[in-house]
Amino acid sequence: MTTAPLSDQSAVDELGLRLAEAPWIALDTEFMRERTYRAQLCLLQFALPGDALCVDPLADVELAPLRAPLTAGAPKILHAARQDLEVLWPAFGPLSPVFDTQVAAALAGFPAQVGYGELVQKVLGVQVEKGQTRTDWSRRPLSAAQIHYAIEDVAHLAPLREELLERLDRLGRLGWLEEELAGLADAGKLFVDPENAHERLRFGGELDPHRQRLLKALAEWRERRAIEKDRPRSWILDDAALRALVLDPPRSAVELARMPELTPSFVERSGRAILGLVQAAGLPAELPPPPARPRPDPVVQARVKRLAAIVQKRAGELEMASEVLATRRDLEAIARRGDLAPLAGWRRAVLGEELLAAL
Repeated sequence: MTTAPLSDQSAVDELGLRLAEAPWIALDTEFMRERTYRAQLCLLQFALPGDALCVDPLADVELAPLRAPLTAGAPKILHAARQDLEVLWPAFGPLSPVFDTQVAAALAGFPAQVGYGELVQKVLGVQVEKGQTRTDWSRRPLSAAQIHYAIEDVAHLAPLREELLERLDRLGRLGWLEEELAGLADAGKLFVDPENAHERLRFGGELDPHRQRLLKALAEWRERRAIEKDRPRSWILDDAALRALVLDPPRSAVELARMPELTPSFVERSGRAILGLVQAAGLPAELPPPPARPRPDPVVQARVKRLAAIVQKRAGELEMASEVLATRRDLEAIARRGDLAPLAGWRRAVLGEELLAAL
């Protein structure tokens, strides 16, 4: 089994040819993103029949020879694939087809967010060492321990896939798996659209229309700024400061400077832009009082309780985690809306009639 990271172009070219002929490709990444908006790809790990190896993307190599086998052809097997797919996108675009062992395991009755090591131990009876979880993957040279850890993360993916497919076949859930994996690498599921960045902020639903308009503008500005500067969005403006700006919008430089949630350096650097966004939001001279935390609607709460009991019962019958069938947020949305729009596909087929009857 090869362990030295590939760091010359001829070796990467040869790997591209091997991957093109492989019946499956197990894949993982190591990356760093603590100081950046975009994750930095630091290591690529592959397993294919009879071999496992790493590629060093920080070396002077072109990864283009790997693009064709990763974006078509044989299944790419990953565990908890979302972050890896996001990290790989700049180099390869959307991978296809993708098999996510965490997704398959959840449908087979394992915990919804089961980790790779736990799954390997429970399914294959193999103990995976996890000693490099806090390592700096951007530093070179990589140690033998780092490389061993990285290889372990792909070495068991193919047998996991085989076992999980067998289990799901016995359970009659291969169609469910196909639904779950479809479009897994779509850009819309991997990246935040700046125009919709406000949707990830949970307090937005509490706001009056004027503040909602300002929230959308500020969240979009922050997202675009973070992308432009390649810095975490919280380094641009954290959520607490964003919320303060929305609840009590400053109308002047003096008011902005007095806000305790904002640092002087932020005010100096971005104050003019923030005041411009506040002005452009067209807020009335007198805003309504900031919204109090809404009291739970007893009718909605009662519905959610009934729906949750149905989901729990059905999950028990299917021997799977209830959140795989429907999350609490799904049930709250169904209870408020009075329809099944939050559920689709196999979930609606499994739960729909009972949930509708309980509304």
